[in-house]
Amino acid sequence: MIKAQLKNTNIFREIFDKLMNHYGMQGWWPLINFNGTNPTKTCSLQGYHPGNYELPENDLQSYEIMLGAILTQNTKWKSAQKALFNLYEITRLEPQNILILREDIMKEAIRCAGFFNQKAEYLKRITEFFLKLEGSTPERKEILRVKGVGEETADSILLYAYKKPEFVVDAYTKRIFHHLGFIKENEKYRVVKKLFESNLPQAVPLFQEYHALLVEHAKRYYTKKPYQDELLTDLIPNL
Repeated sequence: MIKAQLKNTNIFREIFDKLMNHYGMQGWWPLINFNGTNPTKTCSLQGYHPGNYELPENDLQSYEIMLGAILTQNTKWKSAQKALFNLYEITRLEPQNILILREDIMKEAIRCAGFFNQKAEYLKRITEFFLKLEGSTPERKEILRVKGVGEETADSILLYAYKKPEFVVDAYTKRIFHHLGFIKENEKYRVVKKLFESNLPQAVPLFQEYHALLVEHAKRYYTKKPYQDELLTDLIPNL
């Protein structure tokens, strides 16, 4: 269990504990053909697997997570998952089918996820990369060389598709921790990543849940200023 790993409590662990107690396990990364029980979430669709950290179980599920990590760039997961559904209907998310898919059909299928011209190319590049891996686990520097993959996307792929302890920093994470006074508003990605990784055990389930919990919390309390975060601000005396 995650709580068993939270010894020698510091503020980062206190924040995690409070979020976990409030929202419960989130079950990220959702997989479209997994019949799990969804947690109480905003914009919840399907495929979540709270408490099951064995997923993905095979290479094709890892590949699906790769595709999702591209599609969710600069958009909500609800839109990204709709694009995945569309692609599944056409290709069954088979890598070779994605590679030979006509460009116009690809773009129309993923239009709902936004930036469809760029993402259509990025999906093909990440597919080529996946096939070259031949079942091996990639290094972070390798993924970052793929066109369309930045640090957040690379860490999402490593954490969720390959179960490597890389903390994912997204805009929600920065928004919350800037509000709480831990970071500057425009702090660099690697600074925030190091802040989490140096204050937490290197545990994949912990990193997965923490990232997902911050996303859920931000959707509820950090969409409009002034932020009214009653859940976490009592942990920070100066707020």
